[in-house]
Amino acid sequence: QVQLVESGGGLVQAGGSLRLSCAASGRTVSRDAMGWFRQAPGKEREFVAGIGWLSNTAYADSVKGRFTISRDNAKNTVYLQMNSLKPEDTAVYSCAATRRGLSSAPDRYDNWGQGTQVTVSS
Repeated sequence: QVQLVESGGGLVQAGGSLRLSCAASGRTVSRDAMGWFRQAPGKEREFVAGIGWLSNTAYADSVKGRFTISRDNAKNTVYLQMNSLKPEDTAVYSCAATRRGLSSAPDRYDNWGQGTQVTVSS
């Protein structure tokens, strides 16, 4: 079983940047696909970005060109660099791991972190 802990969230003004981190422990996630998801109040959880074990990436259309996902296998950590943030990016951001291949579907992921709050003010 892998434990995932997110950090880096906070309050930022529109147009600003944040970098989220997802640190894994318990086992290596170097062969896992990792995903970032977000959930805003009253809305369903949605896929934000994902990275496969070969570092192939996928992004939601709403964040393409603004967000970048990356991984550092030596640190067992995945990052989400978020630039040009908008108020509609406000949500709890969670990372997740799966050994079933990169996917945008939350039910394909087996391990989840608790999440970190990102709030973007206008």
